[in-house]
This record gives sequence, C-alpha cells and structure tokens, in this order.
Amino acid sequence: MSVLLIEAFYGGSHKQLMDLLQEELRDDCVLCTLPAKKWHWKARTAALYFMQTVPASTNYRFMPEHKLAHLEKVIAVKRHGDAYQSEGLPGQQNGRALMRNSNTHHESGLCEAQPGLDTTQLEGLPSPVTAPVRLSKSEASESTNPCQEEDKQRLTFNLSNTLSGLDDQQRPLHIAWPHRWEHDKDPETFFKVLLQLKEKDLPFHVSVLGETFTEVPDIFSEAKKALGSSVLHWGYLASKNDYFQALCMADVVISTAKHEFFGVAMIEAVYCGCYPLCPKALVYPEIFPAEYLYSTPEQLFKRLQNFCKRPDIVRKHLYKGETAGFAWAALGGKFRSLLAAEPREDL
Repeated sequence: MSVLLIEAFYGGSHKQLMDLLQEELRDDCVLCTLPAKKWHWKARTAALYFMQTVPASTNYRFMPEHKLAHLEKVIAVKRHGDAYQSEGLPGQQNGRALMRNSNTHHESGLCEAQPGLDTTQLEGLPSPVTAPVRLSKSEASESTNPCQEEDKQRLTFNLSNTLSGLDDQQRPLHIAWPHRWEHDKDPETFFKVLLQLKEKDLPFHVSVLGETFTEVPDIFSEAKKALGSSVLHWGYLASKNDYFQALCMADVVISTAKHEFFGVAMIEAVYCGCYPLCPKALVYPEIFPAEYLYSTPEQLFKRLQNFCKRPDIVRKHLYKGETAGFAWAALGGKFRSLLAAEPREDL
C-alpha cells in the first residue's frame, strides 16, 4: 500500500507535519504540495489542481474494492489516449516529459516520492490565483521577506549577551509572538496591547517571529518603529535551532489569532518553557487550562501589566496543562495505525 500526502499550504506547521510524516513513513510515500500562499484561494481551488497532478495509482490507502475497480478502468482507458505517455500514470500535457522521483519545488506545486514510486508534475498548470509537535531536525520554509533580511543583520540574535548579569526581577519581561505575519493572526491587537504597556513605561522586551509572505500588513513596520528599544528580535528565523532558542529565552508567548485550528507554535513555546496567553476562543480552550486564556484585549493587557511588574512570577511558574499527548512519541503509533487501516465500503 502507498501513502499519498496532500498539502495545499506547504509552509509553517503544515510543512512540519508533512515532512515529519514523510520522514517516518519512508516506504511508499508520495507527497504533493502547493506553496504556502493565498490560504483562502487554496481552500477553494487546490482540489482542481491536485486532481490533475496527483499520480494515479491503485495502491493508495482507503480505496475500497468498488473504487479500485473503477480506478483501474479509468487508467486502462487513459493508457490509450495521446495525452498519456506512461503506463498507469498521467502524462504531461503539451508533450512535457515525465518526471520520476521529483524533488524539485515549483511555484505551481510539488509532487515528490520516496524511492520506488513514480511521480509526475505539471509545471505549466497555474497555481490557484497566482501539527503533532516535534522539535525536529528539519529546517523551516525559506519564504522570507527582503525587509526581514535587513532586520536580521541589524538585530543580531544574541540574547545571552543582552540579558547576562541580570536576575529574574531585573530582567524585563520577554514576550514572544511566533505567528505568520498575516491579518488572521490579528497582529493589530497584539501591537495595540504592547504599545499600551509602552505608554505606561512598563519594561519589557519582545521577539516577533514567524514567516512573512508577499504581502506584509503595514502594522508591522509601524509597530517596530513605535516599540523602539523594546524590540529584542524582529523577523523570521530560518534555523529551527535559532527559533527554539528564541522561545527558550522568552517568558510569555501570546496568541491573538482570529483563525486557528490547533496552534502548533503555542504548544512549541510551552515546551520551551513559555507561559501561554491565548484567546478564550477557537481551539484554545480545548488545549489550555482556563488560567492561560483571556476574553478581551483589556484582559490581556492587565495580565501583561502584572507580569511586567513581576516577571519572576512567570519565570517560576510551572505549566499546569498537558503537553506529552501532542508529541510524536504519543501520536506516531496512532498515525501509522490510521494510515494502515483497512479500507471500508462506506468511503
């Protein structure tokens, strides 16, 4: 049996999960992806792209007998068509050559396989309107913004020197925001709260992490200027080691998201010892105990105000929730069991 992995938003935690599954399911694993851009368009149109690019195979998972028989008939018919040049696999349109075991990334998408499986890729198709947690070895996606590269040169990431010689009470509270630089993560609310702290002359440092894409909300450049010396780090960290170092040095991790199905970044930060503050909405109440949730920006401000005055409170705090269940050690067997399950007739 072959495992087919499809990811229409191959970046961030989505990429992390796909890479992890492909690494752990080494035998007979095919990964088909699209770049991590234009989330809403991917949700609407990615299926149209994948239906033309996913390699046809009777070996994929969860295929009942009646569907296998139908697929075999379809493949048999297509074998005799001019547009299909290889037995059992879709051919390239307009005479493009078949690619085997492709590991080449394109803006329009990617299909790659472990040794032993054939894959195809249609380079000419337009893209749609052009996870479990594991502190893994894999590197994060490289989709950075040019302005962030400049920031990284100016803001050398050396927290140990910055904070050396200060005890728990002297060191300003270190706040981390490790999310995509997009509006659905509500950076406006986050920076509004930080600027309120700044107006009251409360001491804190902030590390604004996470990926950027083609369009970056204006609030980021505005906030960076307004926060001034409070900024400890600003920009995406391509190295996982640097990223986890930043989280390990932070005291509090904050989410202001308006759209979140799970929130891998928040769980990772908790693993790294951060005190989480999340909206009392979306998926967060299912994961975090009540004391780590806030209902309004005003509540978030008050919590941070207290922590700025007494940073030692969060530094001595032991997280009261459960994190072990999100690790690969706990979930790996469940994924393998799911992907190896017998097909059912109701599928």
